[in-house]
Amino acid sequence: MQNFDPQNALMEIKKEFGDHGGVVPSITRSSTFFVKEPQTLPQIFQGIRGPEKGGYYLYSRHFNPTLVALQNYLAALENTESALCTASGMSAISCSLLQICKQGDHIVSSNTVYGGTHALLGEVFPEMGVQCTFVDPTDVDAFEAAIKPETKVIYTETVGNPTLKISDIPRLSKLAHSRGITLVVDNTFSPVVTTPSILGADIVVNSLTKFINGGSDLIAGAICARKDFIDELMNIHRGRAMLLGPTLDPQVAFDLIQRIPHLPLRMREHSARALSIAKRLEELGASVIYPGLSSHPQHELMTSLINQDYGYGGMLALDCKTKEKAEELMSVLQNKENFGLIAVSLGYYETLMSCSGSSTSSEISPEEQSKIGLSPGLLRLSIGYTGSLDSRLEQIERGVKSVGLV
Repeated sequence: MQNFDPQNALMEIKKEFGDHGGVVPSITRSSTFFVKEPQTLPQIFQGIRGPEKGGYYLYSRHFNPTLVALQNYLAALENTESALCTASGMSAISCSLLQICKQGDHIVSSNTVYGGTHALLGEVFPEMGVQCTFVDPTDVDAFEAAIKPETKVIYTETVGNPTLKISDIPRLSKLAHSRGITLVVDNTFSPVVTTPSILGADIVVNSLTKFINGGSDLIAGAICARKDFIDELMNIHRGRAMLLGPTLDPQVAFDLIQRIPHLPLRMREHSARALSIAKRLEELGASVIYPGLSSHPQHELMTSLINQDYGYGGMLALDCKTKEKAEELMSVLQNKENFGLIAVSLGYYETLMSCSGSSTSSEISPEEQSKIGLSPGLLRLSIGYTGSLDSRLEQIERGVKSVGLV
């Protein structure tokens, strides 16, 4: 286990206060900002002045005071020098990779990534002249074998979506850095639980829509990295985030600022609930997948990666073997047991359930799904924390028994 404590890191950042003594930051919705002297504008465009160089702002697609406050929280959370907010998790991934890669470059990626990411890397990027090779995230040797002279990025998820395969980030980091390659890690499934930057990741991306937000009521993304990389992303001539323009709305940034301080508390409960439910399902004989179980093939690896006291995360999977059986169980759990909701996404305070192969991973072909071990009946559950745990355990037990899974 790691010694880094995100809760302490969040406590130590400089707190931003609002106008007139407000205990929360103000929402700055202005699209543009005036300066007192005309010669200041060219200096901002040249990078001589800016938010950290005199407190100067130019335009909210460039930098915005409310977004800067959120970015400070995110950098502390992921233990990086700096951070940048974007309008979605996918825009965070796209801008990061496009900042590093140009036509003719190559990416080696985990093959068990989110379906949208798989489509981006496997279909859209090749149209731009950036190729990608997909490999098993549990096999570091496969990553090494796939590296080419033109490889610029190794890309993976800390906890694979939806198979819950674990990436050995320290070993991947050593491999990447020995070849002059950048390691980009998506930490959406495990914020607070793991801190990829400490494990060796160069860039950490997150969908803020999920656990970090926790309310399933907004969409946002984040890139956490060294300050020089964030500065590159926001360069007015070459910055992919600056020029592609996935700007986060200040109101959304404000809402996220209000939720980050209690993220560690939420993740502890998500993890505790998920472990209890996983143990009950295993006792019943169900085909449950959860990295906190000793039966998970990478349990020891995950134990070495997690931050102490935050558990193993709020995501578990249940292999129902067939799509029809998974749908039958979801119907029972939602419509009879009131255990959770049939919906995509994750990190909500209610449990969310989806059959990944026919929903969030449907961009991946059936042949490729079979190759990566994604069963057509794999039910992905984002475990919430509402209701009593005893009631939830009774509901899931009745559910799996009623459809004949145990």
